[in-house]
Amino acid sequence: MAKTRMIHEFGMGTSLRRRDYTEAASRAIKDALWHNSINVAEAFGFDKSDMIIDVEIGAQDPDAVDVDQLVAIFPYGQPSITVGLGGLDVPKPDGSGVTVIVNAAVMVSFDMEPA
Repeated sequence: MAKTRMIHEFGMGTSLRRRDYTEAASRAIKDALWHNSINVAEAFGFDKSDMIIDVEIGAQDPDAVDVDQLVAIFPYGQPSITVGLGGLDVPKPDGSGVTVIVNAAVMVSFDMEPA
């Protein structure tokens, strides 16, 4: 397979009150995706289901991110999500908790090997 990256998008998401790392990650992915309307699949004669989607999530508590919920965001393609240490937990000034910030990098590739 000649996997060739075509698109690389970045996003940031937050959970202001609930310390919900999955929701913050979901918002980060959507931030990366929803600002674009890219027709790269059609431009190269591929179906959208041929998209190889690699997502890297950075969160302060990687184990608190539900990857299955994040995969469900993608309406097509072949998403693969990895979660590592990153993002920020910002303490609230009154000491009542933290605001969670999660980062996402979304890479879209295609198998460019001729059939």
